Amino acid sequence: MLKSRYGILMAALAISGGAMLGTADRAAAESPVGVNASTEATLLGSIDSEMALDQVTSVSQLSDVQPTDWAFQALQSLVERYGCIAGYPDGTFKGNRPLSRYEFAAGLNACLDRINDLIKAATDPLATKEDLRKLQKLQEEFAAELAALRGRVDSLEARTSELEANQFSTTTKLSGQVIFGMQGGTLTGDDSDDSGAENVTFSQRTRLLLVTSFTGKDKLFTRLESNSVRSPLNDVTGLTNLSYGNGSDTNFRLTFLAYEFPLSDRATAIVGQDLILEDAHPVHNPIYGNGNGAITSFADLNPIFRQPSYGGAGIRWNPSDNFTVAALYSAGNSASPDEGRGLFDGSYSASVSLNYTSSDDRFSAGLLYAHSYYSRVDRPFNVLGGSGTKNTFNLFKGDSFDSDNIGFQTQYRFSEHFGMHGFFGYTWADSLNNDDANADILTWGVGFTFPDLGKEGSMGALTVGQPPTVVNADGVDEDDNTPILVEAMYKFALNDNIYLTPGVVAVFDANDNGDTAVMGVLRTEFKF
Repeated sequence: MLKSRYGILMAALAISGGAMLGTADRAAAESPVGVNASTEATLLGSIDSEMALDQVTSVSQLSDVQPTDWAFQALQSLVERYGCIAGYPDGTFKGNRPLSRYEFAAGLNACLDRINDLIKAATDPLATKEDLRKLQKLQEEFAAELAALRGRVDSLEARTSELEANQFSTTTKLSGQVIFGMQGGTLTGDDSDDSGAENVTFSQRTRLLLVTSFTGKDKLFTRLESNSVRSPLNDVTGLTNLSYGNGSDTNFRLTFLAYEFPLSDRATAIVGQDLILEDAHPVHNPIYGNGNGAITSFADLNPIFRQPSYGGAGIRWNPSDNFTVAALYSAGNSASPDEGRGLFDGSYSASVSLNYTSSDDRFSAGLLYAHSYYSRVDRPFNVLGGSGTKNTFNLFKGDSFDSDNIGFQTQYRFSEHFGMHGFFGYTWADSLNNDDANADILTWGVGFTFPDLGKEGSMGALTVGQPPTVVNADGVDEDDNTPILVEAMYKFALNDNIYLTPGVVAVFDANDNGDTAVMGVLRTEFKF
């Protein structure tokens, strides 16, 4: 028979503390009972042979244990730190009660189980010796690769330091684009010998774009451009303006300056000196690129977007993840202080659009309305931006006029390698100097795209449609013909920075004589 549960308790604390926490209180040496600590040390709780003992979680639950007892601190530690002690159902510990060897064995086993649980919980996330041996073996096996990787990291750190020391700007990113184009055209029919009808031209457009951010969420756009691009059939049909320009200036000039900034988490504003409608309104055309997409300006964008626009301000608001509402006000000669010009007195356009995009980005559509005013003080504006027939140029012969325009555009991607898009537009224009002069203009187009055709990053595209045509008019010339434009192109990615785009454009019934205009294009784009 072993004696004194207090004595065995102190020895148990010594062993458990050594196993789990280091040095323990050896108060058992003061025990009045001469127990052997090595045989009774792990007794954290025992089972009485006559009555069951209850697990306790606080030493205060034991009514016969007082803070003045010589083993109080040991008992408190075992109860509250290890949770492995038992009392009698009557709420006592009976520290001086003798116990049998069976009781001691049961208590010892409970103690060891508890210590094993604690050790396992403390070491589960740690690596075993076997894990360390495997890691050492892998390190030896891939020593050469690790050394090479370490060298590459050191080299990258050195290059990064050099770039940071010599970077262009901490707030501005510079990108550029150079386009070379060779175009050749012919006109079949009675006008085939017209000047320029069968010329071959060489064009270039160079752009440098600086994007500056002051807060990380805003953007200041500054674009410098040199543009010398002419279509060989433009003067003959008026239908085949090229998307990458229509000018003859080889000097660099500022062509775009705008500042975009957030108004809230779902709204963004843009102000600038050279804004066009697509700077605010989504276009829903997968081959839109303003030079690096479609070949002609007609296939590049719904002609309804080509309103008198330069300086102004716009806003784009996303009331939900799928819908976008956009608005833009821009003036044709906003920088001029002359009478009949400026931001509000000269030619202007006010537009609004409602747009939808599906959650998977496969389908999108937009409805655009624009009201425009063309001042007779300004240069003669080409209605719908030069993408229509000759009759749409200087439509009212120098009179001021206004127009109401509505456009619908949509696109759907059937798969990763095939998509379809289309647009429709209608314009009602009225002279402000002649009440009897008005005109209706119609345009539409359908396109098919083949992304990654032949190579990742490449694209094939086919567009068919009717360029802006005067279909109903009073007091002005009405188009007697109904031109149909067909454009086929293949944008081949030589690499991520160089693209080669051959294409063919045909305009059937291009003029009043019913002639057909054909133009071949070879466009090369470099970007950096």
